[in-house]
Amino acid sequence: MAIVIQFKEEGRRKKEEGRRKKEKITIIFRLPIPNSQLPITNYQLPIPHYRDMENTADNPQEEIPADMLYLKPKFKISWQVIFAILMFFYMYLPILVLTFYSFNKSRFSAGWEGFTLDWYVKLFSDTRILVALRNSLTVAICAVAISAVLGTLMAVGLSRYRFPGKSWYQGVAYLPIIIPDIASAVATLVFLAALAIPLSLWTIVAAHIVFCLAYIALAVSTRLADLNPSLEEAALDLGATPVQAFIQVLLPQLLPGIVSGCLLAFVLSMDDFLIASFTAGSGTTTLPMEIFSRIRTGVKPDINALSVLLMVGSGGLAFAAEYLRGRSDQKRAN
Repeated sequence: MAIVIQFKEEGRRKKEEGRRKKEKITIIFRLPIPNSQLPITNYQLPIPHYRDMENTADNPQEEIPADMLYLKPKFKISWQVIFAILMFFYMYLPILVLTFYSFNKSRFSAGWEGFTLDWYVKLFSDTRILVALRNSLTVAICAVAISAVLGTLMAVGLSRYRFPGKSWYQGVAYLPIIIPDIASAVATLVFLAALAIPLSLWTIVAAHIVFCLAYIALAVSTRLADLNPSLEEAALDLGATPVQAFIQVLLPQLLPGIVSGCLLAFVLSMDDFLIASFTAGSGTTTLPMEIFSRIRTGVKPDINALSVLLMVGSGGLAFAAEYLRGRSDQKRAN
């Protein structure tokens, strides 16, 4: 037996545009009645159309002014945005001025005499600059290559193994990062003089390995902290040797951190002046040393052009490192 209750309602309402027939929307739902032998009952309830509720007390459209209905949100600039813009302008204004005067036709940066690219052309024909650049690249590449191997092994050893004096060794290993460059330069010079080692290009390489090693090890250690050690243990359980587990499982995951640390160490090695000037032999000149020797009598446009090229190269390496880090994080998230 079923009880069907139907409620129907029809009405008309007078509006400014005329009389409109009220639309009836019927909702049918089933409501079980507990503790009863009656079957499920169907209810039909009319719901008024939403247009009939436009001018009710809950939605008084006539009382809202017309200009408020089309109000657009105002664009507000917070003081944090203004402060950030001013700080970026303060930091990068010298770089913009340097780039601007690198295209100056005048031999001096006192005034603007016209646009030219001659200083960039003359820069690549300057023998002293090219020799200094070759020496800097030799030092940076050799120091970074050796530091990449030693720094990676040191970071893995400090992260995976325990041995007496581990905390002490870990603090000493990262000490070159916080020691001033002048102190490291003097200490390296005294050490080389005590061992009677003649100064040359390779003594600069040996001195640069010290701080490059610390930066690469720090980058790899940060990467190791985010890895799951069970992957390496699973490879060992499946029959891989420790060397195979390191090369085929752990090393590919550490590669983004190694590349980021190498790029950072490369830029720092190319930029170093103090340590290189203390440990360089006679006739050995790196690019920062050559630039410093030329700006004693004034900054010339060719040095401005060289500085712009160095900043573009360093910026490219920084963007490459950030891109690799972003790709690594995206793959790990997927």
